[in-house]
Amino acid sequence: MMPEVKVMFKKLLLSLIMSFQAAMNIGRRGIHSLHTVNKVPKNLLEEGQNRVVEASLTLVREQAKLKGELVRAFGGAKATSALLGVPLGHNSSFLQGPAFAPPLIREAIWCGSTNSTTEEGVVLDDPRVLADVGDLPVQELRDCGIDDDRLMNIVSESVKLVMEQDPLRPLVLGGDHSISYPVVRAVSEKLGGPVDVLHLDAHPDIYDRFEGNKYSHASSFARIMEGGYARRLLQVGLRSINSEGREQGKRFGVEQYEMRTFSKDRHFLENLKLGEGVKGVYISIDVDCLDPAFAHGVSHFEPGGLSFRDVLNILHNLQGELVAADVVEFNPQRDTADGMTAMVAAKLVRELTAKMSK
Repeated sequence: MMPEVKVMFKKLLLSLIMSFQAAMNIGRRGIHSLHTVNKVPKNLLEEGQNRVVEASLTLVREQAKLKGELVRAFGGAKATSALLGVPLGHNSSFLQGPAFAPPLIREAIWCGSTNSTTEEGVVLDDPRVLADVGDLPVQELRDCGIDDDRLMNIVSESVKLVMEQDPLRPLVLGGDHSISYPVVRAVSEKLGGPVDVLHLDAHPDIYDRFEGNKYSHASSFARIMEGGYARRLLQVGLRSINSEGREQGKRFGVEQYEMRTFSKDRHFLENLKLGEGVKGVYISIDVDCLDPAFAHGVSHFEPGGLSFRDVLNILHNLQGELVAADVVEFNPQRDTADGMTAMVAAKLVRELTAKMSK
């Protein structure tokens, strides 16, 4: 290797290490504050927290209001997908990189390497098709000592604020999979009843309290089913499931489709009809439903997964009214240098947008 190339390589490696360390320090900041805020008078802390919560919700409220007004002014839209970022990663049991995903997914959506038309012919740069209400400032909320009970309520409230602005429908960018619980809860409560949930994932995420955390990304669907927010829960792509996952599935009447039987189940899964008799369909896509060959940038590598085309076939052929969705668990810290998984997550968002907007 030429000396100048070695120097450039060392500089690049050092830059990457420093960026990673900075990201991890940011991720720990809120946790550190939880240990230090006890020194602050309780009333002072509560008043400050309330102001930060109100400011955070005001940001989402006003963004949603503006985008809703613009869509209504253009006219002709019955449903518009509205991106809402929830950059939360601390409920992950392994790596917290998904907290940094939303801006990179947005960047990839509008990457100049492709055009703005989805496979089904929907043009995304029509503002009546895709709106963006920004990110909920999760780290700032945690940094002032907001605990997870309250944080989950704030996530739910932010989703409801988006849904108040007809015809916006939330398309949420994670973040780890713990966000699906407050999002599905908000959708169900706002619509006045349960939804059918299609969940694509390598894992069932249905532990009662994984590692003692009721809000763990591995427990989100236990909370959803306990709350009665889903009538049917179909889990597709499973290939890392233990006895508790199966027992919990039976307890809640979950329809679990494992990869070992996918060839047998394919026809059924590619011709789903959901949402009849309930308030619609919710789709939750964990990027690790895909085989790592298609999506390297995830926290949990589980070989033997779905191909990208498998996922698109399921989405494109689904019959039902899609009322909300999320794309979660993209971990930029494990992505390839060219951001391939960001493009994968972005295309999932694009195709979900085409399914939901009309």
